[in-house]
Amino acid sequence: MNVKDAYKTWSGQYDTNVNKTRDLEAVSLRTTLTSCKVENCLEIGCGTGKNTEWLITLANHITAVDFSEEMLEKAEVKISSDRVRFHNADINDKWDFVKGQYDLITFSLVLEHIENLDLIFEKAARVSSPGGLIYIGELHPFKQYTGSKARFETEDGLQVVQCFTHNISDFTRAAGQNQFELVELNEFFDNDDRSIVPRILTLLLRKK
Repeated sequence: MNVKDAYKTWSGQYDTNVNKTRDLEAVSLRTTLTSCKVENCLEIGCGTGKNTEWLITLANHITAVDFSEEMLEKAEVKISSDRVRFHNADINDKWDFVKGQYDLITFSLVLEHIENLDLIFEKAARVSSPGGLIYIGELHPFKQYTGSKARFETEDGLQVVQCFTHNISDFTRAAGQNQFELVELNEFFDNDDRSIVPRILTLLLRKK
């Protein structure tokens, strides 16, 4: 199922269905950024606001962006703060939602739906302040190698969202070519069991 249709359908149950990837990525973001304090944050893939509520504790202003109008509607009901501005946009297109430069950009479970990482890293570099951070939290490529993808159940059966597999080196290469250096790479496991395939990959990058 294409991404736009999938999240339109998924929005009604996204916050309530069992979703280990969603929940563990929320943990990974909080773990990675717990000591971070910034002025301006650009949240790419805010969805229903699952992380936005927490990011407000880090940033004085958040520009929250999502491809799905239906997911954004849920977020806007959930979060009423004059420090957050929501925007419906396709990040493959022009970033008209950008307001100045950002000290922190977050990508939560977004880049698996993007084919061209270089394009996105190039755009991110243009709007990152010097020394600005980028957080990336993704379904681990090791999980993708086993056939795992974003998916959810409906009355019509299992719906699988269109995804692209990006290797760890794809992320680090695209980062390096666009003026970002790797600060931290981490892996998060179901039940913190490090004997199994990790579920979430995180990268923390800094603009040179």
